[in-house]
Amino acid sequence: MDMHTVVVGTSGTTAEDVVAVARHGARVELSAAAVDALAASRLIVDALAAKPEPVYGVSTGFGALASRHISTDLRAQLQRNIVRSHAAGMGPRVEREVVRALMFLRLKTVASGHTGVRPEVAQTMADVLNAGITPVVHEYGSLGCSGDLAPLSHCALTLMGEGEAEGPDGTVRPAGELLAAHGVTPVELREKEGLALLNGTDGMLGMLVMALADLKNLYTSADITAALSLEALLGTDKVLAPELHAIRPHPGQGVSADNMLRVLAGSGLTGHHQDDAPRVQDAYSVRCAPQVNGAGRDTLDHAAVVAGRELASSVDNPVVLPDGRVESNGNFHGAPVAYVLDFLAIVAADLGSICERRTDRLLDKNRSHGLPPFLADDAGVDSGLMIAQYTQAALVSEMKRLAVPASADSIPSSAMQEDHVSMGWSAARKLRTAVDNLARIVAVELYAATRAVELRAAEGLVPAPASQAAVAALRAAGAEGPGPDRFLAPDLAAADAFVRAGGLVAAVEPVTGPLA
Repeated sequence: MDMHTVVVGTSGTTAEDVVAVARHGARVELSAAAVDALAASRLIVDALAAKPEPVYGVSTGFGALASRHISTDLRAQLQRNIVRSHAAGMGPRVEREVVRALMFLRLKTVASGHTGVRPEVAQTMADVLNAGITPVVHEYGSLGCSGDLAPLSHCALTLMGEGEAEGPDGTVRPAGELLAAHGVTPVELREKEGLALLNGTDGMLGMLVMALADLKNLYTSADITAALSLEALLGTDKVLAPELHAIRPHPGQGVSADNMLRVLAGSGLTGHHQDDAPRVQDAYSVRCAPQVNGAGRDTLDHAAVVAGRELASSVDNPVVLPDGRVESNGNFHGAPVAYVLDFLAIVAADLGSICERRTDRLLDKNRSHGLPPFLADDAGVDSGLMIAQYTQAALVSEMKRLAVPASADSIPSSAMQEDHVSMGWSAARKLRTAVDNLARIVAVELYAATRAVELRAAEGLVPAPASQAAVAALRAAGAEGPGPDRFLAPDLAAADAFVRAGGLVAAVEPVTGPLA
C-alpha cells in the first residue's frame, strides 16, 4: 500500500490523485474546507426539507416518479430504497481499481459542497476507501446518464452495510461484516443523500483517467517499436527530420518524430535503400508512423482536457448553489466523457493496426529486405514468428470492432423521462479492453523488431545504442532472442508485461534522454 495521502477539497481533484487512490492504495482525507462546505450545504437541504413545498430529490420521488411528494416519515426509507432498488447490476465483477476510482470520484463531488450530503457520510466514504473495502460492482447497469447509476448504487449499498464487498485480503464477504471488522459504522441516509451518492459520471471518468495514463506509456512505446522496425527494415530516418514536421505543425506528429529520431541516433542500419533493390521511399506503415502516432497523441491531449474539466466538476442533480437554491440540472449526462472514450478507442485501434502492418512486413521475405522468412532460424523446419503475427492480427481485428462508438447509441429509460442517454460506461468498458489489447499488439511488434535487429547485427550492421538497450532489457525481462522454434507464448507474455509496465520506455531513456 502506498502511504501517500490524497486530500480531497472543494475544487475537484487531479488525474494523478485518481490513479494514486485507484491503483496504488493512497489514503484519502477530507480537507477542513470540504468539511465546512459539506456542513453548510447540508443546512440548506435541512431547511428545504422542513418546508411544505416539494423539492426534487429532497422531498419527492425520483426520475419518472418525481411528481410524488414524500412525507417526512418516509424520507429515510425513500433514500434507502433508491439505493437498494438501483443496485441492480448484472454480469462479471468490475475490476478493483475501477471501483476505487468510482468511489473516490463520487467523494470528490460530494466534498464540493454542492450535493447537500452530511460530512459524516463523506467521511464514511473515505473510511471505506482507506480500509481497502471494495464494493462488488457488476459490468452492466449504467446507461451513462443520471450518473453511472447501478455501479454507484452498489457502492452506496456498501456504505449502508448491505450487499457484498471485497476485503483487503481479496475475499468477498457481506459488506456489514467488513465494515464492522474495520470499525466503520454504516450510514443511515437522510434527505437527498441516497440520490447524491448515485448521480455522477464517476465510473466512466475514472476509466478515462486510467486509460489516458496507460495510453501515454503505450504511445511512447509505439514510437520506440516503430523506430526499431524502421531500423530492422533498413529504412531511412530522413523522414523524421524536424523541418519536415514543422511544415505540418500538428504537435503530436512532431513529438513522435522526435522520439523516433532519438531512438535511431547512431544507427548503422538506417539509410540502406539502395543496397538490395531500388527503394525510393519506405512503406506508409514505416514512413507515416509519426503522422499516425502523432494524431493519436493529439487525441489523447484533447481527451485529457475533457477529463480535466470533469475532474474539476461537481456532478449531481439537483445541486445546492451558494445562494441557497437547490436546482435541477442535466450535468450528469455523460456525453462529453463518452465521446472522448470512443475517440480513444478509434485511435488505439489505428495504432494497433499500423503496428501489425510493420510486424507483417518484418516477417515477409519479399518485403523485409533480406531478413529470413518469418524471422525463422531454419525456415521450413522452423515457423519463426508466423503465428505471433496471427495473434497480433486477431487482436487488431477485435480492436476494430471495439472502435465502433458506443456514444452513437441511445436507449430510452425511466418511462421516457430519461429519453436520451450517453452510453459512456459502455464506451469506457470497451476502451479498457482496447487498451489491454493494444499493449499486446505493441509487445508483438517489439518482439519481432528486436529479433530482426539482432539478426541484422549478426550480419555486421550495428544497431543504434538505444535499440541495443531495448534488446538487452527485453531479453533480461524473459523474452528470448533468435534461435530454433520454442514454446512462444511465454516470450510474448514477457514482452507484454515489459511493455505495459513501462519497461521499454525506461530501457531506452538513459540513452535517448526523456521521451515524450
